[in-house]
Amino acid sequence: MKLRWFILFLAFGIFWTSVSCSSDNSPSDEQQDDMLPLEAASMLDVSYGSNSQQKYDIYLPAARTSAKTKVVILVHGGGWTEGDKGDMSGYITLLQEIHPNHAVVNMNYVLADVNTAAFPNQYLDLQAVIAELTAESETLQILPEFGLIGVSAGAHISLMYDSVYDTNDAVKMVCDVVGPTNFTDPFFTDNPNFEFLLSLLVDEAAYPDGTDYAVANSPALQLSSTTSPTILFYGNEDPLVPLENGQLLNDNLENSSIPHSFTTYDGGHGDWEPASYLDLQNRLTNYINQFLPISAGN
Repeated sequence: MKLRWFILFLAFGIFWTSVSCSSDNSPSDEQQDDMLPLEAASMLDVSYGSNSQQKYDIYLPAARTSAKTKVVILVHGGGWTEGDKGDMSGYITLLQEIHPNHAVVNMNYVLADVNTAAFPNQYLDLQAVIAELTAESETLQILPEFGLIGVSAGAHISLMYDSVYDTNDAVKMVCDVVGPTNFTDPFFTDNPNFEFLLSLLVDEAAYPDGTDYAVANSPALQLSSTTSPTILFYGNEDPLVPLENGQLLNDNLENSSIPHSFTTYDGGHGDWEPASYLDLQNRLTNYINQFLPISAGN
């Protein structure tokens, strides 16, 4: 601070101190506590529904406020039938180190089995988490603007939610790591068991008669006015999700004039070299800074 500003600041401080000493309006201890920045906090296994799997962990940064503290939600993979939020622990560490002013939510969703369909229930689980966080935003001191980071099936769920279910446009960016985006791809449909496997994942009663379930659950074919900026990462030798799935989504984002970034790495379904993961980290960091920024002035 320049000297003249320091002198003015000091003079003002002396004046304010003299006024405060002669006034009975000094803040109480309780009021002073209210004015202190909030400390970092975490809450684990927060329930957002009646099913035991409907839980999330939330990591709240220090000095958070409802005017600036945006939220990153992590959505794990596992083929819609397995996996756990614990699989995303590495992303929590990364986000807390590089984006310490963001809140981080790591969620579970109800896994599909013979009695429970994945679609649209898992999209609705993500919707329920966002709705609860939005309703509790003042209590938590967060700003209900969200970025989604999904891996494999979690990326598929995130992309579908963003384009089809995010009618309030609360999601501002999506990170898709090796997510399936097009179930009409011959890679899937040429499997003689495809129709049967898809029927196990879909709650047909939740869709209108005549729905093409493969199309209705393919994010690359469901882009809309609420589709958010999307960053994509795929392997060029992925045995589970063909590179063409990523390329089609990238092309359709381009044709729809939606901001996007598409990166491919040598390797399969996320089993890439350390240098590729470092590149992913850097690109994702820049994307969060661009599309889910936290202003220092807030």
